[in-house]
Amino acid sequence: MKHDMPFPAGEESLLSTHSVYGAPCWVSLTSRDLKITEEFYSAVLGWRWRPAKLGEPFRIALADGVPVAGVAAVAAMWQMAVAWTPYFAVRSADEAVSRAAERGGTAAVGPISLPPGRAALLADRDGATFGIWEGELFSDWETWRASRPAFIRLHTRDAFDAAMFYGGVFDWAEPGGCCEVQYEGDEVVLRSQGDVVARIESGALGAAPDPSIRPHWQVHFAVEDVAACARTAERHGGSVLSLGDDEAVLRDTDGAQFTVTARRFGG
Repeated sequence: MKHDMPFPAGEESLLSTHSVYGAPCWVSLTSRDLKITEEFYSAVLGWRWRPAKLGEPFRIALADGVPVAGVAAVAAMWQMAVAWTPYFAVRSADEAVSRAAERGGTAAVGPISLPPGRAALLADRDGATFGIWEGELFSDWETWRASRPAFIRLHTRDAFDAAMFYGGVFDWAEPGGCCEVQYEGDEVVLRSQGDVVARIESGALGAAPDPSIRPHWQVHFAVEDVAACARTAERHGGSVLSLGDDEAVLRDTDGAQFTVTARRFGG
């Protein structure tokens, strides 16, 4: 579920999801042990931490002082899977949930009120989990965009079918909207203000015993040194699933999977 939006103290001018609807607007992680999670991501990604508005089990991760992600130590308490989840900005949480259901998706949580907005956790028709957020974003959203995950990638059964699902839920094809969808080879690419913010690729297997092969959203974080992140992850109890020159797929100490991508290749 929604862990917390990054509202800096004293912020007066806030941006609404109405202005950037359809775009990824936040990523969050469920964790079993907040202290261990903080230590792992501090070592691997250099993050620092501050409390979140929702209480003690919640934290906001900061990169160079800018909020980049939320973490909630609620996986054991709420019997939730440990995973990274992307959130998309919507104009109406109720309408987005209804549109997802009409297209074969399901609602796992919500919509629920989390002032100053509303959130829901959904799954698309192939079972990939994602979140939606209706309400306020912090005013310096462009700074978050520059410090955000490099992008998010959906590994799914059929990229074009998935693009139809998400496009219908988030109005990606609406003239003058926040996002632009392009078909590039066998991928669907989502851009917001010229930047690649999401990719959708085919090939996932719905019944695969390995969850990394089943349809899922993968969160990518931009880093300066991919190999160094992989080595650090292993030293701090994580694991390396794959390692290339420009990208590595890692698992944290809880088993949550994420990708580090060389900053120069982030889009």
